[in-house]
Amino acid sequence: MKQTVMFDLDGTLLPMDQTEFTEGYFALLAAYARGYGYDDRLLMPALWKATLAMVNNDGTMTNEERFWKVFHDLTGYGDAKDREILLRFYTTDFNKAISFSKKSDAAIDLVQRLYENGTDLILATNPLFPRPATMARIGWAGLDPKMFRMITTYEMMNTCKPNPAYFSELLEKAGLKASDCVLIGNDAVEDIAAEEVGIDVFLIPDCLEHPEALKPDMRTGSFREAEAWLNNY
Repeated sequence: MKQTVMFDLDGTLLPMDQTEFTEGYFALLAAYARGYGYDDRLLMPALWKATLAMVNNDGTMTNEERFWKVFHDLTGYGDAKDREILLRFYTTDFNKAISFSKKSDAAIDLVQRLYENGTDLILATNPLFPRPATMARIGWAGLDPKMFRMITTYEMMNTCKPNPAYFSELLEKAGLKASDCVLIGNDAVEDIAAEEVGIDVFLIPDCLEHPEALKPDMRTGSFREAEAWLNNY
């Protein structure tokens, strides 16, 4: 087995329909923001654009810095008070978005077995969220953050999937070589980008993203089949 197993979160360890989750999450955030007097007609389009700016981040600043720069330029919101109010959402109303996801017993069992066997685990989730939001989603998945040596969040990363530079940055921060690692994900574009830096990828198709990009030579299967692949690697 490889020294390190990386996992994607949304749609992999945390099954969800990505569109349903995103629409539901943004609706919760809009309602929360209105409660504090923010104009959600201004805020929500800016949130989309600031998120896209993180996806396209060039590595010269953290995703957190990129988000708030673009968000402030578009809305005027973003001072310390605004950040405190808007980030509080992720420890309060954001948790209602658990209804747009579900747990996977198979995912929990695999992560638990790997953790108990001493495998080095990294949560290679797309770093578009603040740390509290990622910690919450790990909990929704029925997992404990302590199982993972590293968890990528927008505070610590300067790039995002599907940019292969995200995986290069992750390897550097984790002190790993690509040959040390494998990635288990669900996205035939965002996760398969890891192969461009030499990380082998196994896709769980239950919540497959970008199915049009799926190729016959891509490794796919259940969590049980992923475990067998790991054991025979």
